Amino acid sequence: MKNPRPQPSRAGHANHMATQETPLRMTLSSKWAIWASFGLLAASGCLWLIARYALRTQGQFGELPSPLEPLSMKLHGVSLLFMLFFTGSVLHSHIRRAIRSHRNRGSGWLVIAMLVALSGSGEVLYYFASEQARPIWSEVHWITGLLFTLTFVLHPVIGRKSR
Repeated sequence: MKNPRPQPSRAGHANHMATQETPLRMTLSSKWAIWASFGLLAASGCLWLIARYALRTQGQFGELPSPLEPLSMKLHGVSLLFMLFFTGSVLHSHIRRAIRSHRNRGSGWLVIAMLVALSGSGEVLYYFASEQARPIWSEVHWITGLLFTLTFVLHPVIGRKSR
């Protein structure tokens, strides 16, 4: 008995993966998960910046931290876990295919590199930075975080224009 479905050729598959027709769009649920975790990550980071540099008060023995500082740091840590999880979940479906298609790789690699740098500097801040080094690492982390936000938002815009 004949197979009712035609089988795609293996040679055509390899060529298809390298063409502009490779579907690189993420599923709607993946987009929502990435953007929600990114939004919480960016918002908690900005909340920490505001609490740290604008909401401190003077107490009897000097400057007092805002109660929002530890809360925003906890939210930031939890949202990072979600962001890394969802970034990993699109490795095969989006990132790997995008690399093969040679589309939007510059901003894509920049997003990945900045996410690695932010994860690394966050780990240094949390586990390894001395009290003397902490302010420097903190500035590196939040400046990179603000630049990452811009890069992350621009990445899909650049991708749409490259189609």
